[in-house]
Amino acid sequence: MPSVGSAGWVWDGDRLERRVTVRILCPKPDVWQKGDGVASQVETLEFQAEARQLLQLMVHSIYSNKDVFLRELISNASDALDKLRLAAQVDKDLDVDTSDLHIEIEVDRDARTLTVRDNGVGMTRDEVVSVIGTIAKSGTAELLRTLRESADANASQELIGQFGVGFYAAFMVADAVELLTRKAGEPGGTRWSSTGEGSYSIESVDTAPQGTSVTLHLKPADTEDSLHDYTAEWTIREIVKRYSDFIAWPIRMTVERPGEEGATTREEQTLNSMKALWARSRDEVEQAEYHEFYKHVAHDWADPLEIVHMKGEGTFEYEALLFLPAHAPLDLFAPQGRRGVQLYVKRVFIMDDCEALMPNYLRFVKGVVDAHDLSLNISREILQQDRQIQVVRRRLVKKILATVKDLKANHAERYRTLWSEFGAVVKEGLIDDTENRDTLLELVSAASTQDPAEPTDLRGYVDRMKDGQGEIWYATGESRAMLENSPHMEAFRARGLEVLLLTDPVDEVWVERVGEYDGKPLRSIAKGDVDLDTDDEREQAEAEREQQRKDHAELVAWMSGVLAEDVKEVRLSSRLTTSPACVVGDAHDLTPTLEKMYRAMGHEVPSVKRILELNPGHPLVAGLRKAHEQGGDQAELRETAELLYGMALLAEGGELADPSRFTRLLAERLSRTV
Repeated sequence: MPSVGSAGWVWDGDRLERRVTVRILCPKPDVWQKGDGVASQVETLEFQAEARQLLQLMVHSIYSNKDVFLRELISNASDALDKLRLAAQVDKDLDVDTSDLHIEIEVDRDARTLTVRDNGVGMTRDEVVSVIGTIAKSGTAELLRTLRESADANASQELIGQFGVGFYAAFMVADAVELLTRKAGEPGGTRWSSTGEGSYSIESVDTAPQGTSVTLHLKPADTEDSLHDYTAEWTIREIVKRYSDFIAWPIRMTVERPGEEGATTREEQTLNSMKALWARSRDEVEQAEYHEFYKHVAHDWADPLEIVHMKGEGTFEYEALLFLPAHAPLDLFAPQGRRGVQLYVKRVFIMDDCEALMPNYLRFVKGVVDAHDLSLNISREILQQDRQIQVVRRRLVKKILATVKDLKANHAERYRTLWSEFGAVVKEGLIDDTENRDTLLELVSAASTQDPAEPTDLRGYVDRMKDGQGEIWYATGESRAMLENSPHMEAFRARGLEVLLLTDPVDEVWVERVGEYDGKPLRSIAKGDVDLDTDDEREQAEAEREQQRKDHAELVAWMSGVLAEDVKEVRLSSRLTTSPACVVGDAHDLTPTLEKMYRAMGHEVPSVKRILELNPGHPLVAGLRKAHEQGGDQAELRETAELLYGMALLAEGGELADPSRFTRLLAERLSRTV
């Protein structure tokens, strides 16, 4: 008598056990199938209950990008071809043909079926039950509960990505799936089929080609559900190009083309390039091939500035082919700008813009990282937590920075190009990447008062420091011209002291965060007290300064009251030589630029009052002191104090609180002189 088996997975507390019940049935056509006079037994097996629920969640609720089903099937086929090639090398007696290993995609538009076929290692019946028939060896009620409670699709996708989908991704696009396989060297094959609703059937067949074919009975196309027409040639080509272009084996498909006199011809075409340049030795790759590949992955029209080809071996193997572009993309500073590194696993495309592999300050780096030991369904969340990925990230960063350092030392022109395009981005690493901060400081290039045309680095600045100079002086602002004409620069220019001119917004942040270089503190010329005198000069000038403080004490006190809403203090300056006044900050205050940056990012920061410094040797300050001592018109004197403060703000590129009042007061004063 024939028998039919039913099976399920039962959770016994710490593992799943497969339990099969066999029932004796009378022979029926759907149970006993005959081929060449030999009966073939068909088993109908049920999924374990939780696995069935998990499958339903995956197919109907989780994945929005259904195109990945083809990536999964092609990847499985590629693995089968790899295994067959290895088996043939190990077992010389294995009777298999490895002369034309390939993957084939076949479409029947009328029947709406898509078949992915390989002539690889294939599977036995037991392997089909173990590998294909078991979707949830590790599935538990806890995983399902987490999935159900996940409120948004993105979180659900991360969770399912941790579990993996593989072969069963086919049910996202198919009403039924059939698999036909024969193990290499075995006489018979196995047919497996399921609708994904709770059970699957499996039978042995007498004849089957070597390898595995998976046939999908496709669902109708539904654009609202992101379900494309997977019988369309262009759809298949686009998916293969995006995910599987660098698979080592040819992916072939027979396509129809119009012939002469309305006839239709059929020809077989290879859909993938198979050119995984990162898997080849650098000596084997032409420069033109690298440039072509860069333009493909970076969507750029220009050749790259530098090529970085590296390989990691050991417990975690990977290959990387990275590029430094020659020019910045338009979205370099956009919040949602694209990153450049793509992640592959065994030549299968996994994700674009892989944040886990490259820090944000190197977001301009383009290229590919191919990890050998990751799951195809790895999620972004897992990547960020994976220890091995973090090791790869550190190695990639160090290699990129070493490459830039080499450019700086040996290819000055290319380094200047790189820094002019991406220097502002690289300096972001000085804020967050403490591990590589010393290396990044060596790479910094900045304009300086030393040379109007050539930038300098910090090492060059330190080597040129004057005897007795203890600080690295810098100025921050919008442009070189504004900084060079700033009143803060006067004393430094008079003494011939070099000042770094930092004009990128990020400069306001990193100089504060870093604090020093080579033991020398970084000091802003516009913050705190600046005393450039030597000990001897200070001693000689002390009597004069003390007299100036006494002479201007009343004026300083009066102006502090008049301008109390705008400044925290009025004092005499030691940094001015030609300007009447300037505005400076306390040593640890936020700069006005930083205030604006934080507010633009939505942070609430209190307004910081600054200090007004007066030049006691300037005629305007001397005239104001005299008029105040003589008890001049208080209203006019107050207006003069306002004008003096406004002039100091404008001189450093600041913004007036009330521009219309300032221009009115200035116009009235000018009208009296003509």
